[in-house]
Amino acid sequence: MSFALAVGGVTFLMAVIWGSPLVELMRRFKLGAQIRIDGPNTHMTKMGTPTMGGVLIIGWTLIISILVNIVQIVQDLEIAESAIIPLGVMVAYAILGGIDDYLGIHPRPHGEKGMRARVKIWFQLGIALAATAVLYWLVNDGHGWVAVPTVPLLLDIGILYIPIAVIIIAGTANAVNITDGLDGLAGIIAATAFAAYGIIALLRDQQFLVIFCFITVGACFAFLWFNAHPAQMFMGDVGSQALGGALGVVALMTNQWLILPVIAIVPLATLLSSTLQVLYFKATSGKRLFKMAPLHHHFEAIGWSETQIVQRWWLIGMLSAMIGIALAQV
Repeated sequence: MSFALAVGGVTFLMAVIWGSPLVELMRRFKLGAQIRIDGPNTHMTKMGTPTMGGVLIIGWTLIISILVNIVQIVQDLEIAESAIIPLGVMVAYAILGGIDDYLGIHPRPHGEKGMRARVKIWFQLGIALAATAVLYWLVNDGHGWVAVPTVPLLLDIGILYIPIAVIIIAGTANAVNITDGLDGLAGIIAATAFAAYGIIALLRDQQFLVIFCFITVGACFAFLWFNAHPAQMFMGDVGSQALGGALGVVALMTNQWLILPVIAIVPLATLLSSTLQVLYFKATSGKRLFKMAPLHHHFEAIGWSETQIVQRWWLIGMLSAMIGIALAQV
């Protein structure tokens, strides 16, 4: 644990040093955010703020993880003991999110911004399925393990593990992605969730997973240095999708994925609010369940400040992480 915390601290320091040059580089290449016109009016001042800042998180998580795991890679230890799978998923979703961000900044000839939703979801599911196949056959040796609170032994759900795991990875990627809507929100919620699973991995003696989680926490903290309100840069899909996908994999590797909805209660609530808004809008021919979706925008619409929402959501995230860790031990 001491090594994991130290490496997380080093990751923070290295990423913070390179944060300002990254902001300047994104400004030079005009990688500014496009603000949705139907969003809160207060967000229009954010137009042009450099986006794709998630590369700071993903890049330094990748660099430090490779340096830490280089001995393991050389020795070709079992993949089940390593951080190769969550790191691979993180990079794959980062590439997908980066393409989506770039297309959002540079619209296609017909004016469409971002990657088409149906195309993106198929790529998300494909990445999740590939990761699940590795988890099921190489890590779990053909078993679908799940830890249930108060049950002393792992349960094997067999082949059902595959569709469930795919939904968990892709769903968490989308949930964190939608949560990325206010300065500091997605970063602090993701860091809290990774810290919680880092502790859970420690309890299971998954040392390389512990290190990976706290490297990610350190990288998230460095990003938050520049994303604190008013943000100097935004995370973008390149960061939010990658963090969500990796978090889903970490939950599966610890076998403690049943408590993921507890630990990630804020992203889950955010995803559900957007889904319910769309379904209610269609069912009622144009009526809205919330004043605005996702959920954090609803609270902005009723008068909460951006800082109030982020701090209160973080408190909820901390409490839910504490409850999740407690559930992992019963």
